[in-house]
Amino acid sequence: MQDRVADIPTPAVLVDMSRLAFNLEAMQDKAAKEGVRLRPHTKTHKSIAMANRQRELGAHGLTVAKMGEAEMFARAGFDDIRIAYALIGEEKYARALRLSESGCRISFCVDTMEGARAASSFFASRGATVDVLIETDIGYGRCGVRWDQSEAAGFGAEVDALPGLNVVGILTHAGHAYNGPKDESESLQAALQRVSDQERDRMLDFADALRTAGVGAAVDGSLEISVGSTPSISAFTNTERHGFRVTEIRPGNYLYLDMTQANLGVAPLDRCSLTVLATVISRHDNADGTQRFFLDSGKKVLTSDTAFRADGYGQILSGTQPAQPMDGTVINGLSEEHGWVRATSDVDVSVGDRLRIVPNHSCVVVNTQPELYLVNGDDVVGRIVVDGQSLVV
Repeated sequence: MQDRVADIPTPAVLVDMSRLAFNLEAMQDKAAKEGVRLRPHTKTHKSIAMANRQRELGAHGLTVAKMGEAEMFARAGFDDIRIAYALIGEEKYARALRLSESGCRISFCVDTMEGARAASSFFASRGATVDVLIETDIGYGRCGVRWDQSEAAGFGAEVDALPGLNVVGILTHAGHAYNGPKDESESLQAALQRVSDQERDRMLDFADALRTAGVGAAVDGSLEISVGSTPSISAFTNTERHGFRVTEIRPGNYLYLDMTQANLGVAPLDRCSLTVLATVISRHDNADGTQRFFLDSGKKVLTSDTAFRADGYGQILSGTQPAQPMDGTVINGLSEEHGWVRATSDVDVSVGDRLRIVPNHSCVVVNTQPELYLVNGDDVVGRIVVDGQSLVV
């Protein structure tokens, strides 16, 4: 194993040891303060080692997006796995049943009667019962039943009555927290607080409606109320409403962070623990007096994701100050293997230089890599295997 960052072949992905530890501990502390279980979403790290660290710190169960991820973590000894996704199809139901029969508690989302009836038919016909959560749309507009529609509570009651399904809770993702302020008068923090409060209050209102509709877990007080998204959780405060409280949070990005989170005001740049290490492979002058240089990291590493209020495809950092932006540079284009950088003429960058970049979206970057380098300053202290790299089903 390379002992120094200078010896790592590029492109590579680095994780700063101290920042990672801070981020992990800070989120666990927040969960404890707000009286909720932390069920981290593993789509960001896809790593058994990182999931173990989260569990050691006090995380309660895991969240995944895919059956393959659930199977991977179950094999590693995790026994409470929530699939925050509408599970559809007998092949996936069969895999979920096998995990359940092996002693792992599996739960997944439903948000349509077609999906609920299909799952009910499969599990009931095999004499099995599986835990499900009603996926709830509190404003993002993706999947889920609308929290404020009169028929939503009736849907929950109808699902609760189906054989083979046990409605244990409701689950939402406030993805619109990534939209930032609604207008120029709203600050970044006010925008995060607005969406976070909506997420909490609308889910508690929906829980109350489910109780009125007679959903068992809502009636007996055991209803699990699950909220997520790293931006909204950054502003989350728990409170009682209608006799209910949020019971769990499911952030994922929080351990690595990225330019999206930094630009949204979730955390400062110096909390971003993950960077891409790239080498300058070419530099040329432009006719207008600016310059352009090229990195050995393109779409296959940095990804083509944009970020809130970002100019380009990641932020190049300056020299020995990892948290300081390199002024005068913009990664303004990506080919598959090239990062295109527009630079002012006075930027001190030469062919062969190695630069660190905070990517726009760390979750996608991690999925491009078989392993990440854990670093302490200029020293390589370990590797983080991305066990679930490219698991898509």
